[in-house]
Amino acid sequence: MHTVLSLADVPPQTLPARSMMAFTLASHIILVPLGVALPLITLIMHGYGLRRNDETALLLARRWSAAMAVQFAIGVVTGTVLSFEFGLLWPGMLGRWGDVFGIGFGVEAWAFFLEAVLIAVYLYGWRRLPSRTHFLLGLPLPFVALLGAFGILAANSWMNTPRGFTLDAAGNPVDVSLWKAVFTPMFGPQYWHFVVAMFVTAGYVVAGVYATGWLRGRRDRYHRLGFTIPFTVAAVFTPVQFVLGDSIARQVFHKQPVKFAAMEIVWKTDTHQAEYLYGRLRPDGSVAGGIRIPQLDSILAGFRPDTKVTGLTSVPAADRPTPAEATIAHFAFDTMVFIGSLLILLALWYALVWLRRRRLPASPWFYRVAACAGVASVVAVECGWITTEVGRQPWIVYQNMRVAEAVTSTRAGALWLMFALVIVVYVFVFGSFLVVLLKMRSRWRKPDTAGGPPPPTPETDTPYGPRSAGRFL
Repeated sequence: MHTVLSLADVPPQTLPARSMMAFTLASHIILVPLGVALPLITLIMHGYGLRRNDETALLLARRWSAAMAVQFAIGVVTGTVLSFEFGLLWPGMLGRWGDVFGIGFGVEAWAFFLEAVLIAVYLYGWRRLPSRTHFLLGLPLPFVALLGAFGILAANSWMNTPRGFTLDAAGNPVDVSLWKAVFTPMFGPQYWHFVVAMFVTAGYVVAGVYATGWLRGRRDRYHRLGFTIPFTVAAVFTPVQFVLGDSIARQVFHKQPVKFAAMEIVWKTDTHQAEYLYGRLRPDGSVAGGIRIPQLDSILAGFRPDTKVTGLTSVPAADRPTPAEATIAHFAFDTMVFIGSLLILLALWYALVWLRRRRLPASPWFYRVAACAGVASVVAVECGWITTEVGRQPWIVYQNMRVAEAVTSTRAGALWLMFALVIVVYVFVFGSFLVVLLKMRSRWRKPDTAGGPPPPTPETDTPYGPRSAGRFL
């Protein structure tokens, strides 16, 4: 049961609350790929170094572990802000539904705690523990990172397909089944699509750093190895992600047909629906601009041109995204698919050269594209979340509670002021993050700028642990 609201009844607090949540989530998600996937990529490099007795690989793993620790510290800050915003901005949702889906946030909190301990042990263990012991102590890190993703995706997938409860006469959830609330119909597709996206993105981001170095003339083994392992991880997962993306889109078609209609800007329910590449949905249901491909939307949805695709007008206007929101979701979805298609081509280029010649591509254009692939992957992740959240409007709990019903009663002016303060804080936080990374990079490059080779083994001192006498950087 939920209150029926017209578009005119939307509280004035809704816009600033949604804007603040969107900004903080979009900022936080920039860090998430490294938080989820960098531990595994680092351990792959670490294991390679131990297996081959390769000092360059160990040096790379050592440095990546330092960057991983800094990223985790910043991610905890931005993630904590998001957690507080759930309670401050959406008290109506937590007040009614917290007992049903709150377990996901509890799992995420425990995962954050465990990851902090494990990163500290792993970082401190360089050259202080036996190599095998140190490596084994790092092995739980990727699993704990996946556990954190499990918690937040369990909560989000429940918001998209709420299950595991019944409603009493007052519309409040009772008889909660945590198992059903966690493992909702959208959990599996959404979780694996998200996790693989993190591996793809992190791999391309890390490889992009070394691709840029290659373009600037740094073509030593340090840069080749630093590029090859993360790029290979990303290239292997890229086609997997494309298949998972198709699977989750099909699940949305079956489980959230109105959201699918927004993603594809389908106005009226019908068969033989055309696919629009971009394009803007007008209030009258027509589409301005874009490229129209007849019948393709029905074929993609059900593998047949006579597949019936539900349109936005199948539900009242108050129960569906507005034309502007549908256009935003559609643009985001098409951009995500477009970037994914380009990454498939990049991975194919890499695979063909490797299979034919057993070496890295030599073309500068390959490394130019690879240097941009990390940024493009982050954009694709952002577009995925925009599609998920905007396409679900006006529901914060799909078909059970609207965003307008959950929003805080705090005055809109106070929320705008809070939003401005959050922007200032985030500029400082991310600015500090960038400064720390640049200082680390400068310290690591000192041997190169002095004209000598890079250090043969990982540094004796950890960046944030005990230091030798006289060391201040």
